Amino acid sequence: MSYSPDGQYPQYADPAPEPESGRRPRRGRRWLAVGAAVLALAGIASGAMYHFEIPPFTDKGKSVSFGAPAKGGGQAGAAQNAGSKALMPTGPAADFKNSMTLPDGTHVAVTTLEGKKSGFKGKVWVWAPKEYDDPKYAKSGFPVLIALPGGAGYPNNYWMGTDLGLQTSIAKWYAEGKSKPFLLAMPVLNPSGDDKGIYWDGSDIPGQPKMGTWLTEDVPDLMKANFRTVKSRDGWAFMGSSTGGFASLKAVLKHPDKFKAAICSGPDVVPDSPLWKGHDKEKAANDPGALAKGLIDKKGPDVYLAFQVGDSENNKKTLPDVEKWIATYGKGPVHTSMRVIPGGKHNAKTYVPSMGEGPIQFISKVMEGPVE
Repeated sequence: MSYSPDGQYPQYADPAPEPESGRRPRRGRRWLAVGAAVLALAGIASGAMYHFEIPPFTDKGKSVSFGAPAKGGGQAGAAQNAGSKALMPTGPAADFKNSMTLPDGTHVAVTTLEGKKSGFKGKVWVWAPKEYDDPKYAKSGFPVLIALPGGAGYPNNYWMGTDLGLQTSIAKWYAEGKSKPFLLAMPVLNPSGDDKGIYWDGSDIPGQPKMGTWLTEDVPDLMKANFRTVKSRDGWAFMGSSTGGFASLKAVLKHPDKFKAAICSGPDVVPDSPLWKGHDKEKAANDPGALAKGLIDKKGPDVYLAFQVGDSENNKKTLPDVEKWIATYGKGPVHTSMRVIPGGKHNAKTYVPSMGEGPIQFISKVMEGPVE
């Protein structure tokens, strides 16, 4: 047998017969094939384990903390002067678990929030852009965008998935100078699934779970407890589609002291939950038109509402209803913009790309953050 190129094999005095020397390469190739097959199977198995979220091949379910740790614990920049525009995390820290890791290394994480003010218990997904961990922003508060889904909005909030690309779009828009680097809060919208057309309008309907308080009090409190945020309303906004668009519109108009802007995609513009039956007074107090009129009469504070509606929505009344609402109430302190999406359908896949064509710029221009 001759030496191998690296000289590792011995040379025999009496070379083996030709048939034997012919078998050895075949045996080597056989073992090579077996090894390749084993590696391929291992790759398939690890891929399957990752897909089905079986540790250690996925980081889903691992604890996630946001913000670089400061000396002595807490987030970097926790010591802040009283005149700062930023609000350092107030605590207590929530137990966030990783829901998914995005290509840029950021995490969508989830926690179960027991709302102290609403009494409702539900899931909230959160995301922070990579800039949040940048040392140059260690003492900066970031703006918050509370993103509400359409449909049942329970037990999940569809904005937390990667298929719609909300998180990657915000990162892209910020890089392009179109958007603020928003923190995202993505709570469940309703207290249960879509059952026979029952939904809660993002409101405190008498005798029902207080979903209005959950969205406008408990969810913001969660963000303040765990993130560096903006003290004033200039760092707080909503976005949503369909029913979530209505809830976003109504939340800003009902609480203009807390929230400054909203992106409302394919929204309803009147409360229409069947659960309002017998509660006409409370229903009227949650009507975006009545709320807008009240702001106009009081001459403020200013709110900024970016509407977008597809011209091919399944409900043909959506576009004219929104246009009529803007014509009636889009005056004085109620600042509006309208984007009609060519060929746009009534779905989130239509609304996300369109947000980058005007709505995200409209609200970003009037909001603050990052601020110190």
